[in-house]
Amino acid sequence: MKVDNEIKKEVAKIGMTATLGATVVTSMFMKNSIAKKTHIVAGAAFCGFALWHHMLYQPEKKSKKLKNK
Repeated sequence: MKVDNEIKKEVAKIGMTATLGATVVTSMFMKNSIAKKTHIVAGAAFCGFALWHHMLYQPEKKSKKLKNK
């Protein structure tokens, strides 16, 4: 099954929402060591989803356009 670009964008948005929510919730329990580790992992995952989301909205490479000319 081929996954199109629109589905990838939706998955990235859902991932960003879930990891940002986990980061916010765990920020209230930073004295707990498990919550602190979860907070760090969720923050890193949020950064990954945000980068992926950004890359999905980039235009196609110019090399493909040059080959068509």
